[in-house]
Amino acid sequence: QVQFVESGGGLVQPGGSLNLSCRASGFTFSTYAMKWYRQAPGKERESVASIGSMSSPQIYKDSVKGRFSISRDNAKNTVYLQMNKLKPEDTAVYYCHAPLLQSEYNWGQGTQVTVSS
Repeated sequence: QVQFVESGGGLVQPGGSLNLSCRASGFTFSTYAMKWYRQAPGKERESVASIGSMSSPQIYKDSVKGRFSISRDNAKNTVYLQMNKLKPEDTAVYYCHAPLLQSEYNWGQGTQVTVSS
């Protein structure tokens, strides 16, 4: 069964940092590109960052370039999102998924990131 379990979110002040993790299971993780997405209240889910199966290429949403960094550990079936210089507009529920599997498998529960003073 394909599953995604996100963790690492929390409440952080503007300018702070968080490191999100997503552990995947049920498929051959090392052969799939992965993406981090986020969904803010009242808005559609959007792509934040993507990473190829062998850690390249890495592509970022313009608004997070230079602040966020995506990485993966294929031995641990885990993808990470290091988020620095966080802004209130980064507040959202963050999810991971494999783009090629989205039409077939459910999303995880996500992890809440709240940036507020």
